[in-house]
Amino acid sequence: MKVRDIMTKEVKCCGLDTNLAVAAELLWSADCGILPVMDDGKLAGIITDRDICIALGTQNRRATEVRAGEIASHDVQTCAVDADVDSAMAVMRRAKVHRLPVVDDGKMVGILTLNDIVDAVDVRSDINAGELIDTLKAVGEHRHLRPSKGSAAPTTWPPIPVAVA
Repeated sequence: MKVRDIMTKEVKCCGLDTNLAVAAELLWSADCGILPVMDDGKLAGIITDRDICIALGTQNRRATEVRAGEIASHDVQTCAVDADVDSAMAVMRRAKVHRLPVVDDGKMVGILTLNDIVDAVDVRSDINAGELIDTLKAVGEHRHLRPSKGSAAPTTWPPIPVAVA
């Protein structure tokens, strides 16, 4: 199966100078978690709802004062519109991302999400379920919060029992 068969085609985008209040409204109204950041019609980066929350929670600035270009991830993994879904899942696993912008001849034409792939499993029999499970595991794996060997860090939260009255 090809990415073009299951990708999300209607994608909301913002520009480098879009402020985070507008970006958050775009995410909210489109019920999505990612916004491609465009510059002169080309993909310049990606921001997520999480990026917005972390930026606003750590910078002590108003959402109208922070621009998408300031917080965007500029090293964006993409996939080709004609790529096989299995190869796109391999990119997702390697990059540990839930979504991939889809490009055709250098132009962004959609986004492939894990939800798109999961939804297609019901309809298509040629998606490799084992690779889908491996992709879900890899993407969902915590990157920085795992305790190292011999660490006294708690493995559950909260680390101590909490009494509730």
